[in-house]
Amino acid sequence: MLTICFSEVNHFMSATATNTGMTNPGITNIGQISIITHDTPRATAFYRDVLGLPLLFTAGNMAFFDCGGVRLMLGPASSPELDHPSSILYFRVPDINAAHRHLIEMGVEIVAPPRLIAPMKDYDLWMVGFRDSEGNIMQLMSEVPRSS
Repeated sequence: MLTICFSEVNHFMSATATNTGMTNPGITNIGQISIITHDTPRATAFYRDVLGLPLLFTAGNMAFFDCGGVRLMLGPASSPELDHPSSILYFRVPDINAAHRHLIEMGVEIVAPPRLIAPMKDYDLWMVGFRDSEGNIMQLMSEVPRSS
């Protein structure tokens, strides 16, 4: 049976942070997100031609895109334990309805139509769920300003 004394853990963590001079790891933002593919050329075409993301470069069987300063890396899993669906990414769009129509016109599978997620003080948060070419569920999101 394992017994943890939280006061001892907190003391250890505080002492470690003090001894190393670090209070956090210094994370400033997300630099890159990996999306597992089974057909990288097909996924490259989807992210470039359907979603309109700028292709930065390719390297071997990987493709790299820019998404507002965050790099998206498309490529096969490097080991069997990493071969799973990706996290859900939320792509910000200015007009959720126009973006939804575009996805439909491009033949993209919609898994959740435009819907109000949360009415906020100054805007309404809307989302659309879809599948990418690899079967991963993704979302479009739009913060629609409220009328005065």
